[in-house]
Amino acid sequence: MSGTAGTVICLLRCDLRAHDNQVLHWAQHSADFVIPLYCFDPRHYLGTHCHGFPKTGPHRLRFLLESVKDLRETLKKKGSTLVVRKGKPEDVVRDLITQLGSVSAVVFHEEATQEELDVEKGLCQVCGQHGVKIQTFWGSTLYHRDDLPFRPIDRLPDVYTHFRKALESQAKVRPTLRMADQLKPLAPGLEEGSIPTMEDFGQKDPVTDPRTAFPCSGGETQALMRLQYYFWDTNLVASYKETRNGLVGMDYSTKFAPWLALGCISPRYIYEQIQKYERERTANQSTYWVLFELLWRDYFRFVALKYGRRIFSLRGLQSKEIPWKKDLQLFDCWKEGKTGVPFVDANMRELSATGFMSNRGRQNVASFLTKDLGLDWRMGAEWFEYLLVDYDVCSNYGNWLYSAGIGTDPRDNRKFNMIKQGLDYDGNGDYVRLWVPELQGIKGADIHTPWVLSSAALSQAGVTLGESYPRPVVTAPEWNRHIPQRPGGSPHPRGRRGPAQAPAQHRDRGIDFYFSCKKDAC
Repeated sequence: MSGTAGTVICLLRCDLRAHDNQVLHWAQHSADFVIPLYCFDPRHYLGTHCHGFPKTGPHRLRFLLESVKDLRETLKKKGSTLVVRKGKPEDVVRDLITQLGSVSAVVFHEEATQEELDVEKGLCQVCGQHGVKIQTFWGSTLYHRDDLPFRPIDRLPDVYTHFRKALESQAKVRPTLRMADQLKPLAPGLEEGSIPTMEDFGQKDPVTDPRTAFPCSGGETQALMRLQYYFWDTNLVASYKETRNGLVGMDYSTKFAPWLALGCISPRYIYEQIQKYERERTANQSTYWVLFELLWRDYFRFVALKYGRRIFSLRGLQSKEIPWKKDLQLFDCWKEGKTGVPFVDANMRELSATGFMSNRGRQNVASFLTKDLGLDWRMGAEWFEYLLVDYDVCSNYGNWLYSAGIGTDPRDNRKFNMIKQGLDYDGNGDYVRLWVPELQGIKGADIHTPWVLSSAALSQAGVTLGESYPRPVVTAPEWNRHIPQRPGGSPHPRGRRGPAQAPAQHRDRGIDFYFSCKKDAC
């Protein structure tokens, strides 16, 4: 303590944790009273910018409410609480400054994209008008922004591999912060405020689908439990690289992404736990691959810093003129999982029902929307924004730009073959059968191409194309190379392979369409 009495407001946004939190750490040493504050900003519940989808859907809203509740409970155990208000942060902070009369500083973690930066600008104006200090920190990435070997940020490489190799050889991850066991109290007389409900936002609590690959709750407590389970209780992290392209169940990937998106777990804490695991258990390609994925997450955040608003531009980072379509009928088929392409439909139905989709699925449905249907990539990006429980603005838009061929990557004609992908990663069709039950009667790998089956085979399976299941809205000529040329419905030779095991030749291929990490055994 410096000896100067005062009150510090800690505005928490995507940093909903008590561990390794520089905002809380700084406030603890800078004031007599500390106000951890979370604002439910009404702008987050309006429509998306281009196509007007709801910005925050039911799965992410429930996860957010759980995370806020969990943080409040954690802070109470430390002698504090989380103050919750509904309103724009700049307005809420102005009201608190006026109400308390003792606020000496407002502190928050900086963000990278325009809407969040506009909030920061508004906060600076409010604090400037009232003579209140602004203190900011950078805390959302594994590697600190100031430790990048690329200064200024305009020098950030446009190829991920160059970025990764430079960081691994020239930069160090900062250690996590040691947090106080007890926090300074709230300012006297301040009400903590009630945490809103789903109904307050006009939404219904979604029913948990028993098929979900992500059945866990929001909050720091669950995030730390998941890491304990995935690393120390089961050693699943030691086989992550082999299983990460799976499709069914909780344990094919780390599932850290939803918690990382809200800051419920620190990437630096994950890094330190990986280091500890490698010292005490084993170090292999799988343990490294978790860090590899964290670096992708960093990269997209720094790309957002470099390119600003351009990550939301129709023309992308390369200013490419592509005649994107806005066919709403085609888009509805895609978002509802009714394209007639089973691997695409299964993934889209999983997203709708659970708010989650595997990394492999995300790459495929994005490629299908942009390359096979030729639809405006922002329609897909905004649909993901609405539904994904692990929505992260930088990773979401960075990956959609990449998939559309207008991001930083120079290889612009990448296109996934939906049939080959289905056969490679769901060889026996178990995943499709799980999410497209109307096709359950089709045996083996034939489920990926029902439109090529004979009428007798379809009849035997109880499938009527155009009635019980749609005909494909589009077919691509390259699919034919992977469609079995044989009578009847015998299993494809690849059909013995289950959905959780990636074929060896594909294990190192592609980027992970979000850090789709694993989750806790909750």
